[in-house]
Amino acid sequence: MPHKAFVEDWRWIQFIIGLALARLIVAFLFIPAFFKYHCTSIYEFLGHRFGPATQYTTSIYFLITRLLASGVRLYVTCMAVGLIMGWPLTATISLFTVVSILFIGFGGIKAVVWAGAYEAVFFVVAGAMVVACLIGHIDGGVTSALHAAREAGRLSTFNFRLNLNDPGTFWAATAGGFFTGLVSFGADQEMVQRLLTVETRRASQKTIVATIVTALPVYWLYLLVGTLLYVFYAQHPELPLPQEAKGIFPHFARTILPAGVKGLVLGAVIMASIDSPLSSLSSSFVSDIYRRLIRREASERHYLLVSRVAVVVFGLLLAGIAAACSPVESLVDFAFQVFALPGGPMLGVFLLGLLTRRRANLTNIPAMLISTAICAVLLVLIRQDVLHLGWTWLIVIGTAVTMIFGWLFAVIHHARTKGAHPVHNEPSAG
Repeated sequence: MPHKAFVEDWRWIQFIIGLALARLIVAFLFIPAFFKYHCTSIYEFLGHRFGPATQYTTSIYFLITRLLASGVRLYVTCMAVGLIMGWPLTATISLFTVVSILFIGFGGIKAVVWAGAYEAVFFVVAGAMVVACLIGHIDGGVTSALHAAREAGRLSTFNFRLNLNDPGTFWAATAGGFFTGLVSFGADQEMVQRLLTVETRRASQKTIVATIVTALPVYWLYLLVGTLLYVFYAQHPELPLPQEAKGIFPHFARTILPAGVKGLVLGAVIMASIDSPLSSLSSSFVSDIYRRLIRREASERHYLLVSRVAVVVFGLLLAGIAAACSPVESLVDFAFQVFALPGGPMLGVFLLGLLTRRRANLTNIPAMLISTAICAVLLVLIRQDVLHLGWTWLIVIGTAVTMIFGWLFAVIHHARTKGAHPVHNEPSAG
């Protein structure tokens, strides 16, 4: 967030509005379905609704989605720690990978939940202290800082132009945020596993709705940090800037912040790393794939051992992805662009299950593959400036394509099998 506000403005708020609206849909559409079927992994819902093939395919999509997105997040974390501490990137990634594996492998979901709680405290306290330090270093204080930022156009928030090519318009950013939020909070095991640990559906709904109120100020706080960093370095052109703008916040923490506040920032960054996706990745792999496809009848002790091995394997994969992210400049945009490729197909299948009565099973798989291929081609064309389309539309297109093809393939399958087999209430084998 500081990097986005430092190089651009506050238009990212439009994306966050979409995320907030998505939480409401998840609370009253997704959560009741998950509790109805007593899901441990949310992909069990797709197994009940369609059949095992859809459940397994979507679980694999989740593994890919979370590995890619979390690999980028791990890189951001390690880049920040490396810059603050003066450590090389490779060594930092290695250290954090080992810590995450040990933490999640022996702590489980309870460790994930408590780490998230401590992380929230660190984020808010560290962000507030950084803002206070920046204001103290800016000539004229907060009034002068906001005036200078406004004059430079750095506080611009809403853009209501009708332009499909610009991902920063209200329509593109809000739509992208809305569909991304539906995937993140409704179709992503890492997020939803927290919502399923509470005792009742109503408590789960209250929890996710409450995050609308609690998350927005934190986003705003770190956008403010980025804006104040812009004003600070504009007033002090003699100070060196980092080689890459994406390192502006950790560079400031290392070179300007006093030791105590630097420690808070470092703590927040470390907590972001420990709040690892390894728990959700391993639980989804064991529950949805290993337990059903590889070894059905085994002891709980065996499955626990497999889950811990999976934590190690996924940890190493995350480290490899993080190391490969070094050349990327706009990390937030890149993370969500990559997230859209498997995210749209996942969301499309969930919406087919929640909003329609179609029960075809195998037909969902080609729909997801076609959607992924189309979005992958579009993303390549966008990044090479061949296609001038806002990247925030990718996840919208991926969801729509999956739903359209999934519905059409189900109709075709039903027409072919009508009369050949009796109608049952169970999911079709196809």
